[in-house]
Amino acid sequence: MSEKHMGSSLDDFLREEGTFDEAQTQAIKEVVAWQLAGAMKSRNLSKSKMARLLKTSRSQVDRLLDPNDDITLSSLQRAAAIVGRRVHIELV
Repeated sequence: MSEKHMGSSLDDFLREEGTFDEAQTQAIKEVVAWQLAGAMKSRNLSKSKMARLLKTSRSQVDRLLDPNDDITLSSLQRAAAIVGRRVHIELV
């Protein structure tokens, strides 16, 4: 095994590989989808019920919960409001 990366962080490794931004974006999308699904579960909201509240289709709710899909900020904000949450974004 090469010792090139021994002691380095995963972030350092991903930066060296040129995949840090992509990995970070995917991780954020997965966390947001997981949080939304958890909030729906805690409020006993099925995907069908969520779709009715959002005035959209169930397939759109599936897209909201799929971290591999890109969703708009406005869609995410509407879904968050229905489950009693809000979206907080900051540039650092």
